[in-house]
Amino acid sequence: MKVELRHNPSSTIARCFLAGGEPMRVESGAMVAHSAGVALAAKAEGGILAGLKRSVLAGESFFVSTFTAPPEGGWVDVAPALPGDMLALSITPDRPFFISRGGWIANSHGVTVEAKWGGLANLFGGEGGFGLRAQGQGEVVLGVFGAIDVIDLAPGEPVTIDTGHVVAYDLAMNFTIRRAVSGRSLQSLKSGEGLVFDFTGPGRVLLQTRNPGAFAAWVGSSASSG
Repeated sequence: MKVELRHNPSSTIARCFLAGGEPMRVESGAMVAHSAGVALAAKAEGGILAGLKRSVLAGESFFVSTFTAPPEGGWVDVAPALPGDMLALSITPDRPFFISRGGWIANSHGVTVEAKWGGLANLFGGEGGFGLRAQGQGEVVLGVFGAIDVIDLAPGEPVTIDTGHVVAYDLAMNFTIRRAVSGRSLQSLKSGEGLVFDFTGPGRVLLQTRNPGAFAAWVGSSASSG
């Protein structure tokens, strides 16, 4: 699968080119268009239990759509629900990634994407203890709210990131979570920040420049005040 991005960075759409007979998996509802002859099948990938884990725990849909190109090949256009950028993330056997809730849009046939426990840090970070683990060989298409930012950390190099802005990171990455103002819940609240991740390299962290949770809170507040 080869990925071509268009209309980026604010309203990005990804065109995924498939060889003859090649399948790809897509988040339910993310397909925008596809070329003639591409076949669609929707099912609970991995069975009912896996579908429940993916939907209830990882925040993705119960069903996964599989698009398969005809013998002459074809393409599928996919896009996220929120406005923003997209990224084709290369996955290799020695470098799996953890994907936060809502970030996964599609993946090539050689990649396995399954619900994974991200640790208590993710749970208390308000982003859900589960996300998705992407492993294998191929491409994963991610969608973000706003623009994509990439931080590559050298061995031993630290960085602090708000939990709502983390999209994906190397599974081998070391991290902890804490209040934005260490040991002071009230000060963290006053600062407008809640909890943050402290990552330590080596590894890569993918960020989104807008926070979906903060946006949802703003919309709710605006609606109630109106």
